[in-house]
Parts: sequence; C-alpha cells; structure tokens
Amino acid sequence: MKLSLTTIDKLLYIRHLLAIVVVAVLAVARAEAQPQAVAKQPVVLTETTDSMRRELGISDKTVQKKLDDISKVPLLVNDTSFTAKKLKRDWAHWSPDPQRALWLALVIPGGGQIYNRKYWKLPLVYGGIMGCLYAMNWNNMMYKDYSQAYLDIMDSDPTTQSYNKFLHFGMTIDSSNEERYKKIFKSRKDKFRRWRDMSFFCLIGVYALSVIDAYVDAELSQFDISDDLSLKVEPTIINSGRSGNILDNSSIGVNFGLQF
Repeated sequence: MKLSLTTIDKLLYIRHLLAIVVVAVLAVARAEAQPQAVAKQPVVLTETTDSMRRELGISDKTVQKKLDDISKVPLLVNDTSFTAKKLKRDWAHWSPDPQRALWLALVIPGGGQIYNRKYWKLPLVYGGIMGCLYAMNWNNMMYKDYSQAYLDIMDSDPTTQSYNKFLHFGMTIDSSNEERYKKIFKSRKDKFRRWRDMSFFCLIGVYALSVIDAYVDAELSQFDISDDLSLKVEPTIINSGRSGNILDNSSIGVNFGLQF
C-alpha cells in the first residue's frame, strides 16, 4: 500500500511539473511573437494548453495562476521600455569616480583628465611630457658627442679628431692648450649627462603629477562649494575647567565657526 501511494505521488508530481514547463514555454514563445502585448494583456489559455491540461488532470485555476505569475515577469530582451529606463543615466548630476580616474591616469597619460572632463589640462600634461622627452633626447645627443670628443682627445691616434667640430673657426689643439680642452670636454660631458638624467626625472614628475591631479580632482568634484558655506566670527565664553566656580572658571575669547 505504501509503495502504491508513493508511486501515485510521484506521477502527480511529474504531471504537475510537465504542465508548468509546457505553460512556461508557450507563454515565452507567445511573448516573443508579440512583445508589446505581453506587458499590457494577461496570457490566456490556448487550445493546445487546454487539451494538455485535460490529459494531465490539472484544474483551470492552477494553470491560470501560473500564467498570471509568468506575465508579471518583465522580458529583458523584448521590453525596450524596461531596458531604456534601466540604462538611463543622469548626466546633469554626474560625478567622476576617484578610483577609475586614478587607474585611467596610470594607464594613459592624460586619461584621468579626460575622464574628469577637464580637457583644458591636456595641453599642460602632454606639453610637459613632450618637453621632457625633447630635453632628454637633446641632452643625450650632446652627451654622446662630447663623450666621443673626450675619448678622441685622450688617445694618441691622429685620425680620431671629432673634437674639432666643437672648436671655434681657426682654432686648433696643440700641446699648449690640450690639457685645458680635456677639462672642458670632460666637464661638458658630465654636465649633459646630468641634464639628461634630470630630464628623465622631470618626465616621471610630470607623469606622477598628472596622476595625482586626476585623483584629487575626482575627489573634490563632490566637495560642497555652494552658497551655504560661511565663516562666522563671534565672541564667546570659554570654560577652562580649572575650578568649580563658574565665574572663576570662565574666560572671554573669540570663536571661529565654519558652516558647511
């Protein structure tokens, strides 16, 4: 007897489950064919679903209740009004995200300024970067030229005289002025090397400054700068707390109050 009841319960459960699946599939198919009618009109039973309901022995109320529950669910694919309302953004009150501005500035020079909509800062950022790159390239070129001239004047090979292009017209290097020119070429070689390295550090500084500016600008975009900000200066009585007497415990001072 227990075995027969369990078998009957399983059959009833399977029949109800099949009925729900069939009704759901038919409802979704009908909704895809007529997307506008789904949101406005309730789903009704068709002849196919009615015949299946009779075969499975399910009442009209059960099927209609399931159909009503399915019709209340919004169809994200076909319901254009629902998706448009969800994707709509209020650009009038838009404020940048500091973390996103920071990462954009780290990945792309000037990307944080573009994200913050501070386009007037782009010439400053890219101008500083291009200026540092040009200075680094020019100083490196002069460093190589003076290094080669210093090497040529230090050796005893008469065929290597690249230092002549740095001499004034009509000037030559002989034993009387050779030591002086050696010092000049060495000092200039070291000078342009220092300037080249300084240009590289300036480039890193400009890049870091652009990243900091993008992050701080995004943080301060939500700072209150309305007319409600005010500074009030008024006299007040300050309690020092040294004695129990109120008159001896008080003193006159000036109170500065900043109202946000």
